[in-house]
Amino acid sequence: MAYFDAASAAPLHPVARQALLASLDEGWADPARLYREGRRARLLLDAAREAMAECVGCRPDELVFTPSGTRAVHSGVAGALAGRRRVGSHLIVSAVEHSSVLHAAEAHEAGGGEVTQVGVDRAGAVDPAAYAAALREDTALACLQSANHEVGTEQPVSRVAEACRAAGVPLLVDAAQSLGWGRVEGDWSLLTGSAHKWGGPSGVGLLAVRKGVRFAPQGPGDERESGRAPGFENLPAIVAAAASLRAVRAEATAEAARLRELTERIRSRVPELVPDVEVVGDPSRRLPGIVTFSCLYVDGETLLHELDRAGFSVSSGSSCTSSTLTPSHVLRAMGVLSEGNVRVSLPPGTAAEDVERFLEVLPGTVAAVREKLGAPAATETVRAAGPDLVVDALGRRCPIPVIELAKVIGDVPVGGTVRVLSDDEAARLDIPAWCEMRGQEYVGEEPAERGTAYLVRRVS
Repeated sequence: MAYFDAASAAPLHPVARQALLASLDEGWADPARLYREGRRARLLLDAAREAMAECVGCRPDELVFTPSGTRAVHSGVAGALAGRRRVGSHLIVSAVEHSSVLHAAEAHEAGGGEVTQVGVDRAGAVDPAAYAAALREDTALACLQSANHEVGTEQPVSRVAEACRAAGVPLLVDAAQSLGWGRVEGDWSLLTGSAHKWGGPSGVGLLAVRKGVRFAPQGPGDERESGRAPGFENLPAIVAAAASLRAVRAEATAEAARLRELTERIRSRVPELVPDVEVVGDPSRRLPGIVTFSCLYVDGETLLHELDRAGFSVSSGSSCTSSTLTPSHVLRAMGVLSEGNVRVSLPPGTAAEDVERFLEVLPGTVAAVREKLGAPAATETVRAAGPDLVVDALGRRCPIPVIELAKVIGDVPVGGTVRVLSDDEAARLDIPAWCEMRGQEYVGEEPAERGTAYLVRRVS
């Protein structure tokens, strides 16, 4: 089985396993106690904090451990906003932040705060000028991920940090995906991370708050972790997290170059092997191991199941694999095709042979899924008939509305229109994406008695 979902959780690093087992014997006591076992535990905790701080690029007393990366984000956002409540209650986030950041923003807005969401380009990157334009006198905090977890696009953190620093606004960086590859450059104010993203054990997050940043921890007070992360520290897991981060950093340069070559192989060959595919994300400013592509006329859930049966563990941002039946917020913000979406995220140590085998299996798997759905062939054409057609795809989920559109576009003459009726939210994203891929004109959408009418004009 080839595990290609490291962006969700990387396999436990051998060094993490060794450190975890060793610290179970030495680090079980309360590090706040003064007796011998407590002092031994305190030494382990302090050493882990110093090692982690060195990797992050901050002082040890600026870093605390949390029960998860999500908790680190929630504590960081809430504490920074509370610490600057006299300045205002305006929060800035990007449209492609991790759900933990967006959920924190929703909670802030529900509590009476104001949130500005900065959009991204088709590659998934923010424009630093847009962040600068969003800054106001009452802005209490800005948030920006270092790299995107779904498409791998790296964000211009340094330039955004410059704008925030000039305005006197702290910047919180979610570095969960990138921290295993290196420090986050730029003059950030707060930073969060999650150990299971770099091969550490789950249940360990980190929150770094620079000296001078106004920060007021929320919730009941606690004497542990500077009052910013209450509860007994999971010391064995913390020690393992710090050990694994140092280990992956030592291997990062060589492994990054190797994984970039493998993901570039996927990026370039998938469109050659599989027709009607859109590779998404920035082609160069991206994390080493992530590549994401979307396939027209494909049910994402079925495709993932078939790839699993073939021995490949991958993930997806497709609406077809979501209980909400809506595309991922990242793909939606980018305006790219969402149906048949596949994210391949290679863990360190991935064998080139596994990537080659994936490229051998993928074309037949996609073709089989398309055949089951009755998708049109890439070169299929139909004799022209009337000037306009209506496709009723109400009650039918992705990718059926796009498949039905593709089947009938040849039934109208050049200049004729097809009106697709759909109540699937994914159609708002996937029909315009289909038009761009197939050289047709997307006219726009209109309200319908049920759902929405999407208008497409045939131009070729």
